[in-house]
Amino acid sequence: MPDAAAEPGTAAARDAAEEKSALSHPAIEPDSTAGYGDHPDQVIDFYAPHGGAGPGGAAPVVVVLHGGSWRAPYDRRHISPFAGFLAGRGFAVASVEYRRGAEGAGAEGPGGDPVAGRWPDTFDDVAAALDALPELVRRHLPQADVRRTVLTGHSAGGHLALWAAARHLLPADAPWRTDRPTPLRGVVALAPIADFEVADKLDVCGGAARQLLGDGELFAERRPYADPALLLPTGIATTLVQGCADVDVPQAVAEAYADAAAKAGEVVGVTLLEDVGHYPLIDPAADACAVVAEEIAQLAW
Repeated sequence: MPDAAAEPGTAAARDAAEEKSALSHPAIEPDSTAGYGDHPDQVIDFYAPHGGAGPGGAAPVVVVLHGGSWRAPYDRRHISPFAGFLAGRGFAVASVEYRRGAEGAGAEGPGGDPVAGRWPDTFDDVAAALDALPELVRRHLPQADVRRTVLTGHSAGGHLALWAAARHLLPADAPWRTDRPTPLRGVVALAPIADFEVADKLDVCGGAARQLLGDGELFAERRPYADPALLLPTGIATTLVQGCADVDVPQAVAEAYADAAAKAGEVVGVTLLEDVGHYPLIDPAADACAVVAEEIAQLAW
């Protein structure tokens, strides 16, 4: 997280102000919550559509994967205002929680920050949640059309959204691999940590990608199982939404993923927002959030 005491007018000060705005909204309580496993973090919050913003008929499902560098202190509550905003635009929303960071000894990474991610639990949970989702949606969001599902996620959650859409491309020995592509209308990844090699070089989020996979040889060994830039082409419509002023996950990360997709023969949409940083993409008070909703609508309706 940025230094809120940074000098006024600096990129860090702007980022801190945007973060403060995005996280200032009270949490929005879901209409219902269901578990997809036995761990307390293996739950999905469901938000029923309202507001009638869509063209009518059964509402598309938007699956939200929150960010926070895969670190334990940052859970789905901070993205609940964004989930509520989408529900108000006529979408049925499923906000997924998953295990993050480490428990007990080893819970802190370099510099004393919480360690990022938990291998393989973070991936176990996202795969299990997506597998359980159709039945849970039918039970908790009967007004929704699960056949029109769009994945979205912010930052580390954007990585998980891209990864979840690419499970059919995982190595044959990956426990999360599927036989065929997940039936999705598309993916809208928001400032995603989409290319681990570039993110590692730029030390994105304090080296979060390397903490998630493990240092040394583990980072190289696990990348084919976790890095979306190595899991292409997916055959699923994908759009990246990226703030050009993002200092947390710089534009270069999204561009690297788009370049990798192009080399694999796939066109990935990239929506660049001038003078927008990392947090406005999930801030209901920011214009960028409405742009995100429109990108989702273009794939969902």
